[in-house]
Amino acid sequence: MKLVAAILLLVLAAIFAKNMFLSFRAQSPSDYADTGPEFLLKTHLAGEILSEGLIYGPTGRVTNSFVAKMSGEWNGDTGTLSEEFTYSNGEQQSRKWFLTLGEGNTFTATADDIVGKARGVVSGSTVKMEYQIVLPQKSGGHTLNATDWLYLTENGTIMNKSEMRKFGLKVAELVATMRPDPAARQTVDEAGSDPAGQIRY
Repeated sequence: MKLVAAILLLVLAAIFAKNMFLSFRAQSPSDYADTGPEFLLKTHLAGEILSEGLIYGPTGRVTNSFVAKMSGEWNGDTGTLSEEFTYSNGEQQSRKWFLTLGEGNTFTATADDIVGKARGVVSGSTVKMEYQIVLPQKSGGHTLNATDWLYLTENGTIMNKSEMRKFGLKVAELVATMRPDPAARQTVDEAGSDPAGQIRY
């Protein structure tokens, strides 16, 4: 029995070490402080944005996919990011983030399905957000702890990866792209200006 208990403790310690030092959750904003291009919230989360993504369940298999249209607007240090999702299972969802820039490279965000405030940090070419999200009742209504990373690539596309956990166990993962809507960009180019000052690439 003592041997079994010792082995169990070693296994648990190995899992803990992996989660803390060798996993998605182990990365820190400081890891990306000197990376480029620089992620600017008021630039890269503004205007019309197209998104495509996959959602993975706890077994690592894809459980759903989506396409989305997003629209970002800023007024000083506050902004909104409106999102319209269409999922492969036929469901549709509307969400809206309310963003507020803070001191240094920090910011906070709220949404109807977020508990309290999401807290974020911009570092180099990345953004990290942590928050609690409440799933729709049709999906169980669970409250999950989410870690959300955005990575800005050289061509302006944003790669998004999120992990959602319950009691420390990963129950869902999201991988998505976010990119400027070329149709909106063409409209601005043809007009020769952007009167609203919202679309910036």
